[in-house]
Amino acid sequence: MIRLESVNKFFNKTQVLTDISAVFEPGKTNLIIGQSGSGKTVLLKCIVGLNSISGGEIYYNNRALSIMNQKDQKHIRQEIGMVFQGGALFDSMNVEKNVSFPLDVYSGLSKEKRLERVNICLERVDLVNVNKLFPAEISGGMRKRVAIARAIALNPKYLFCDEPNSGLDPITAIVIDNLIRDITREFNMTTIINTHDMNSVLEIGEKVLFLSEGEKIWEGNKEEILYTDNKKLNEFVFASPMMMKLK
Repeated sequence: MIRLESVNKFFNKTQVLTDISAVFEPGKTNLIIGQSGSGKTVLLKCIVGLNSISGGEIYYNNRALSIMNQKDQKHIRQEIGMVFQGGALFDSMNVEKNVSFPLDVYSGLSKEKRLERVNICLERVDLVNVNKLFPAEISGGMRKRVAIARAIALNPKYLFCDEPNSGLDPITAIVIDNLIRDITREFNMTTIINTHDMNSVLEIGEKVLFLSEGEKIWEGNKEEILYTDNKKLNEFVFASPMMMKLK
């Protein structure tokens, strides 16, 4: 579980996050949505620890992030898996080496055990016989699945996904959404996903936070989001071409 208490963030004198409180539960897909510039990427970076916060607190299972020493912070990083926008694979490494990278850095496993874990992760995301291929040799959807395999290589407790469907066609995006949801449930991870894709919200939005101008305006789930009377959220939701058809 990850808990936020009155999180604030300033860049110089500009406040970009204002008093955001939320609880993200394990085994559920927790989505942060909002327009560009709403603060969702900044919030995700704060939760991961890439950005320091200016006020409030972030707790990892009741462990306060701001007062952790370097040893504790390193331990937390080993419990985190990250799927970056675009996949962020290493172009100079083949699929096998990309997935093995966190194992090489953190695990201390033998070469044979690392390869065994790589193959388990690739099989879990429905990729076989691709170990020696390079990112340029596989499709965008396959690259995202490789990125997910790399993110779960260390059996993380926490999974963060930044626009995981960016650049994908709608059918492939649904495959990626369902894969993230299924892995989240299977490993009981606390998964937080940044997205502006309403397809993702309606497909896997078990908990949804809507940000606007750095504030949490609404929270609920995919069933509730279509019936809210929140004006800003409705403007965001029904701006999607797909959602316009439901009006």
